[in-house]
Amino acid sequence: MSDHGRVANDVATDATQAATDARPDRRQRFESVRNMVLSMIALCAAVLALFVLNPDEAPENAVRSMEYDVASATAARAAPYDLLSPEGLSDRWRATSVRYDAQGEFGATWRLGFLDPDDEYAALTQADGDAVRFVAEVTRGAEDTGDVERIDGRDWARYEGSKYDALVLREPDVTTVVMGTAPWDRLMHLANALEVRADRT
Repeated sequence: MSDHGRVANDVATDATQAATDARPDRRQRFESVRNMVLSMIALCAAVLALFVLNPDEAPENAVRSMEYDVASATAARAAPYDLLSPEGLSDRWRATSVRYDAQGEFGATWRLGFLDPDDEYAALTQADGDAVRFVAEVTRGAEDTGDVERIDGRDWARYEGSKYDALVLREPDVTTVVMGTAPWDRLMHLANALEVRADRT
């Protein structure tokens, strides 16, 4: 065989060996990808099983419940009006939001949101700014029905709206609104539970 033939034969042999050596690498990569996909499927199945086996736990964990006593005491010391906070609500009322803004759009503003025992939204909010604009904003445009609810010796105007219904108490230095998607009896229950915080200085 000529030198030229031997060189060509060596080149062909090297190429064949390289292709043979490359096959395990490709096979290993394929097996790695397959193993990763199988692991993801197993993980997703495990998570799905947890939800199926514990269906009642998912809704409870979906909404964060918070403590509001300290926040309301702190807000009461800062507010220029008698700040209200509910007393005696059962633990089935879950506070989900609490905020005091000393310089809000409608003046000093106090907000406290709940989910009632049936997971309907109910909230308390107070402000010392423009009462008309404040009520229209927080109730999302609910309108005064002309009816009045007598609650704990005070007359609350009854508002109805497409998004929220509301009870509105207007006083010289503050406007208080109890509103939400909760039914009227729950809104009145919340309004009836309101007490003046005694933490003002």
